[in-house]
Amino acid sequence: MDTNPGRGAAPDVSACRTMMPDERASVLVIGGGAAGITVAAELRRHRPDLPVTIIEPSDTHSYQPGWTLVGAGVFTLSETVRPMETLLPGGVTWIKEAVSTLLPDENLVELTDGRRVRYRHLVICPGLKLDWDRVAGLREALGSNGVCSNYSAETAEYTWQCLQEFVGGKALFTQPAMPIKCAGAPQKIMYLAADHWRKRGLEQPADVEFCLAGDTLFGVPFFVPPLQQAVDDYGITLRYKHNLKAVHGASRTAFFTVADEEGRMSEVERRFDLMHVTPPQIAPDFVRSSPLANAAGWIEVDPSTLQHTGYANVFSLGDVAGTTNAKTAAAVRLQAPVVVRNLLSTIDGKPLDATYDGYGSCPLTTAYGKVVLAEFTYGGKVTPTFPLDPRKPRRSAWFLKTKILPFMYWKMMLRGSEFDVAHREREFAQDYQT
Repeated sequence: MDTNPGRGAAPDVSACRTMMPDERASVLVIGGGAAGITVAAELRRHRPDLPVTIIEPSDTHSYQPGWTLVGAGVFTLSETVRPMETLLPGGVTWIKEAVSTLLPDENLVELTDGRRVRYRHLVICPGLKLDWDRVAGLREALGSNGVCSNYSAETAEYTWQCLQEFVGGKALFTQPAMPIKCAGAPQKIMYLAADHWRKRGLEQPADVEFCLAGDTLFGVPFFVPPLQQAVDDYGITLRYKHNLKAVHGASRTAFFTVADEEGRMSEVERRFDLMHVTPPQIAPDFVRSSPLANAAGWIEVDPSTLQHTGYANVFSLGDVAGTTNAKTAAAVRLQAPVVVRNLLSTIDGKPLDATYDGYGSCPLTTAYGKVVLAEFTYGGKVTPTFPLDPRKPRRSAWFLKTKILPFMYWKMMLRGSEFDVAHREREFAQDYQT
């Protein structure tokens, strides 16, 4: 199981080429992240002669679920990053540029360099935007004075540095209003930090606070008890309805707006020695300003078929899709085959028969070597893969997170191996819904 980005044979990308201005695309995929590459690979596997084009400005691709482990010193950053050209499926066209405007009435996409690309079918999966600037002073504070974040490749390594240099005092961990990608990530690093400090032995006690904008520890109530147990075990203080509004790095001061039980707002100031920040997250600007977006700014799709509700030749998946599932790589694994099959049915003039049930997975690290494997579908229905109580932190789930899932991601998912909806019909799965 090789997760080293420097090893292994690269896929054949000899047929990749640079697109000229104003060319036409049969299937245009916006985004070269987990969703975009997986969809392109599956399309090429099902229809090798179907022209597929990917728009992606980045030179590299990152395994973002690994950044929590980078921040905890388990992975190195290089283990989570690979050159984009080594991952794109052979035969696709790569436009190395960013999108500026979506014009679905004209079947047209405008790029930031002024080019216009026409398409017959469009798949939108550019991920979401980390809105660092919504928190005053945060962008300037990141990477120094103990202000860190695992939500960026540029700052994840600094998280581990902060954990190692922390000798005690106040440690704040923040979580903004939903939706965010991997809703468990803000607290996963908190538990790992507390476990690391306990094992290391600090010069003075660690006063850990979890300041979250919401009023519950986790969105699926079934999994709250084991997380609350971790909170109690580490002596963490929970501060609900605390929304981070500003950071002053030099004075190590954070400012929150806080809602009381009657909904009245006030501002509180908290000093810190270390603060791990999860930034607010929104859809990319070109998505929010497009006719394809819903009122919240996400791509408006049918939650089952992932087809746009107003444009039959447009599909969306991943973080930017306006669905209520958890925004995780595990969700993409199940969404990609649905999009591919329904897109091909649209091309063939057939009814859409593939459906997505909202599956998502969040391996919640409660300590080094221990993970609560949270799996659930739309509505918070718990759907465990294994016939074990999923609320119990397990070493086997840690092995799954650190070894199996990265292998599946690099060697299977991005190469078009499908994890379709049929796998949800497990003969041994138990329904733990309460």
